[in-house]
Amino acid sequence: MADGRSVASLPAELETRRQEIEDALLAVLPAEGSEPATLVAAMRYSVLAGGKRLRPLLFLAGAESAGPERLQADAIEAAAALELLHTYSLIHDDLPCMDDDALRRGRATCHVVFGEAIALLAGDALQTLGFELLATRPSGEARAARRSDAVARTARAIGVLGMAGGQALDLGATGAEIPAAERAMHLRRIHALKTGRLIRLSLELGALHTGADADRLHGVSRYGSALGLLFQIADDLLDVTQTSETLGKTAGKDSAQEKLTYPSVFGLAGAFLERDLALAAAREAARDLEGDSGLLAGLAMFAAGRDR
Repeated sequence: MADGRSVASLPAELETRRQEIEDALLAVLPAEGSEPATLVAAMRYSVLAGGKRLRPLLFLAGAESAGPERLQADAIEAAAALELLHTYSLIHDDLPCMDDDALRRGRATCHVVFGEAIALLAGDALQTLGFELLATRPSGEARAARRSDAVARTARAIGVLGMAGGQALDLGATGAEIPAAERAMHLRRIHALKTGRLIRLSLELGALHTGADADRLHGVSRYGSALGLLFQIADDLLDVTQTSETLGKTAGKDSAQEKLTYPSVFGLAGAFLERDLALAAAREAARDLEGDSGLLAGLAMFAAGRDR
């Protein structure tokens, strides 16, 4: 994959890896038409709707940049598990009891097509399938301790002190009167848990499965935290600067729901400044891992400059 000096080549190179991930997703999902047919259709509809596949790509980046070993061939299915977990969170996030969104990845959300009950079950089934993959890939007795570590890290990252906790804080803050002095702190906490933990985890698991030691894992985690913040700030900015057609989801919804976002807390100019600060932090963490230029620095630049 490309280094930080060739950001322009990253989309093409990431596309090659993205196709590997798509193939892995097709391999691990229940076959089309299998029973229970409606639930399987909802799972496949949501996972195969496209998307950046950022989290499995970060798994591969973490493996390449921080681990002395090569990934086993079936580790790509462990990377794919992160996309299943991410998709489960999107299905639940779009439900009427959460963000009540009708558009995701350019088409109707899962609950709009299949109903709320099946959408809820599809999210549950994708989460459990993701854990099954993490518990069994990469295969072999020699990898058992790493798989156990991966499962424990993932449970923490999506639980009460991770993604689920962040969603709860987000719901509690929406439309609430939060003192001005506390808004920025509360916002950072929400983003670190709701979005940042899974992004950080993705990099950590890739490094873990290629034998990274504690120091390297700490460095990868530090980079992942910075990248997660950068990604979410960029996402907040896209919500107010891009159209629904470009984003593939409802633009302007954060503002309409009075959510805490970087533009709402810092203003548009301030949010761009915060994005640049997060980019600088991500590049510094990348530099400590791979020198002055490399894949991780390139990914940070790519995340900061994306348009969807």
